Amino acid sequence: MVESLTYPADFLREFVVRVFASYGIPDEDARTAADVLIVSDLRGIDSHGVARLVTYCDMLDLKRINPRPRPSIVRETPSTATVDGDNGLGLVVGPWANRVAMSKAESAGSGWVSVRNTNHYGIAGWYVLEALKRDLIGWSMTNTTKLVAPLWGGERMLGTNPIAIAFPGLEEPPIVIDLATCAVAYGKIEIARRKQQPIPDGWAIDASGSVTHDPAGMIEGGALLPLGSDREHGGHKGYALAMMVDVLSAVLSGANWGPFTPPFALRQEIPARSVGKGIGHFFGAMRIDGFVEPEEFKRQIDDLIRTFRKTRPMPGTAGPLIPGDPEREAEARRRVDGIPLVLPVVEDLRRVSQRTRVAFD
Repeated sequence: MVESLTYPADFLREFVVRVFASYGIPDEDARTAADVLIVSDLRGIDSHGVARLVTYCDMLDLKRINPRPRPSIVRETPSTATVDGDNGLGLVVGPWANRVAMSKAESAGSGWVSVRNTNHYGIAGWYVLEALKRDLIGWSMTNTTKLVAPLWGGERMLGTNPIAIAFPGLEEPPIVIDLATCAVAYGKIEIARRKQQPIPDGWAIDASGSVTHDPAGMIEGGALLPLGSDREHGGHKGYALAMMVDVLSAVLSGANWGPFTPPFALRQEIPARSVGKGIGHFFGAMRIDGFVEPEEFKRQIDDLIRTFRKTRPMPGTAGPLIPGDPEREAEARRRVDGIPLVLPVVEDLRRVSQRTRVAFD
């Protein structure tokens, strides 16, 4: 078992803000980027929180990310837009484009924005939580560098390509769906390696194309498997969803897709050629009153949630969860108790501190 240390969320947030500021990122952008990472940690998605900070710093050090981007709309209608992110930090470009989608929804009923020339944007769920604050149904998705084998494929061709959507309730907490289109997020493979733990059956294959339980087997030339893993367990569905994300995020915007999507981590392979600009995101927002009275919609969401909570439990379980329950419970706990970080992540943050001369401990 790898030891962990616990830090208050506000302490980590301010550290991340100062680190990003040390690269010349404007204060407002640095605070937005830090919020995306800290919300991930608060919600228990440790693979996408401050554990990723060292990689953002690597990319900034190498000038692969523009610290002061000027995102722009290059094509639009009243309800749609294509955004060029000016090769900015995805944690800055993503929120900017998401605000465009939400503003279009508020004026036109729905808003849909595809983004190119951007970078890793954190957790997909952060963006739909922002839509909830404006009483909208939010959508968020992004493509990523190749890590996932297509169904019956023996090599990396697709990204983890997550999808998120959120629905507000009246008295009940919102339904927040946030999932990768592969069997598991790549960050969980990294966490398993850091904790020196094996990975479950059906998560990944090694360089030979054989199923592996060793996280290093996947990292060193292997691949993640699509959601469902194999045909018998619905792997074709995860594969199809990943392709959908690639089309909406990249083909639609002019970003790179599939095996041509550029890497986020330095150790990942740089594609031999480019078919677009950077990676891509896709955001959507919908005004509820364009379809039904908002209060009635939320009342029905409450009824739906309460109905599913009353489901007779499967033997040995506590019964079905509502999407978003684990993250909401983790956030309530971690806001009080702090965010636990495994020692390898703490050491990474200390190295970031040394590189940027921003105090950590």
